[in-house]
Amino acid sequence: MHPVRPLPGYLVQRYHGWKATAYAENRAWYRRLADEGQRPRAMVISCCDSRVHVTSIFGADQGEFFIHRNIANLVPPYEPDGNQHGTSAAVEFAVTSLKVAHVIVLGHSLCGGVQGCLDMCEGRAPDLEESTSFVGRWMDILRPGYERIKDTPPETAARELEKESVRVSIQNLMTFPFVAAAVESGELTLHGLWTDIGEGGLEFLEPNSGSFQPV
Repeated sequence: MHPVRPLPGYLVQRYHGWKATAYAENRAWYRRLADEGQRPRAMVISCCDSRVHVTSIFGADQGEFFIHRNIANLVPPYEPDGNQHGTSAAVEFAVTSLKVAHVIVLGHSLCGGVQGCLDMCEGRAPDLEESTSFVGRWMDILRPGYERIKDTPPETAARELEKESVRVSIQNLMTFPFVAAAVESGELTLHGLWTDIGEGGLEFLEPNSGSFQPV
């Protein structure tokens, strides 16, 4: 049996509803995006978590953000080893081709990937330690962040590590030569954010103190 099946009916209905309303009412804008290409102001690196809705948080229009999503909104360090690097490729395209003015790393509360990293680092997730675990090896990126919060009380450790995922990603962004050059020339700024899903809160990484403050 072929693994690909027809689209579920409810998605087909939603598509036709969108085409008849949102698209029909903004047809000229969609055609302009197609004809002129994308010119996003910012790249947003966020988590795959379905509860994190970047465009809703900022009320963004189509074509405004270049969005890359992965587990725990992590950016790996610069590794030009000739292998396949999806996140690094997205960063390269955004900065060198699209010339975005901002790169935003958006962390969030109750992140399953971050919780997995915490469990792994504290010996509670042997499955993630396996060399065959894609999630475990990806979350190794966050181990330096764990070292900074490992003495945090258990009740706040996950939230602190979620914020470390933002700090680690920004630190790793600066290992990319083209990112560092664009930042130093003033053509690019980096931003760290963390959002509380349940409360709708948004905090930003304050550059001088390194702490997160409410927006």
